Amino acid sequence: MKPSICAILGAAIGTVHGGAIHRKRAINDAAILNYALTLEHLEATFYQQGLQNYSHEAFLNAGFPGPFYANLQEVASDEQTHVEFLTSALNAAGFPAVAQCSYSFPATDPKSFISLANVLEGVGVSAYLGAAASIANETYLTAAGSILTVEARHNAYLRAALGQVPYAQPFDSPLNFNEVYTVASPFITSCPSSNPQLPVKAFPSLTMVPSGNVMNGSTATLVAGTGGFNTSNLSAAFITVTGPVYASLKSLGNSQFIVTIPGGVEGQSYVVLTNSMSGVSDDNIVAGPAIVEVLM
Repeated sequence: MKPSICAILGAAIGTVHGGAIHRKRAINDAAILNYALTLEHLEATFYQQGLQNYSHEAFLNAGFPGPFYANLQEVASDEQTHVEFLTSALNAAGFPAVAQCSYSFPATDPKSFISLANVLEGVGVSAYLGAAASIANETYLTAAGSILTVEARHNAYLRAALGQVPYAQPFDSPLNFNEVYTVASPFITSCPSSNPQLPVKAFPSLTMVPSGNVMNGSTATLVAGTGGFNTSNLSAAFITVTGPVYASLKSLGNSQFIVTIPGGVEGQSYVVLTNSMSGVSDDNIVAGPAIVEVLM
């Protein structure tokens, strides 16, 4: 069994949720490219560190096949190329590009490293998908789409290596800028003060217990990283491209809630706490997203 997503994680504008485009603030393509570059820096550094920490032999001893390490090196090369491409695009347009930050990744062995890699690639797919509607320049949009398809291939390959269905759902789930930043920010310890400021914020954290895989119809506990909110009108919203799938909550106190995993949600999925039943937006997210793997 693969290490749990929630255990690994411990503990961004336009987005498409159910076909509705919510633009909370004006944002230009330079900010979007720097947002994408921030994520690519994170991924590139993650793979660089992992390949330094774990040898080919270590992956073999962990049960991965012979060619896997070489393929992983290609994935790492792709992510570094994405960094170089986005940096060049920003420089060519006369915009400052964000530099690499400092990071902390909670992988402790080859299996937990690949489990986290799988999650990060899935988040990358959701990030590019969610940002697409906000990109004005058609050339940038095509380039972002090209990166998105490669991230999806990475994700499918890693899912298969972990014994998961490579294509667990007919539609990938988009995340907006702030939702992605909420997931990514725990890995970022500090950034250069000279980096351009991104128009993103992190929502309070949300985790699911038991950690790991769940199934439709099973129950789990959602734990929010902050309290002090009204629990009487909260719902769990599982984000999908065709619209949020809502689930009722039973409060346990101390920012903990029982939820039943609804149907229509599969694979790497995202759930937020919201005080609205008419759509998920930055205005009504109370906590999250939490990442959960829903078995088919």
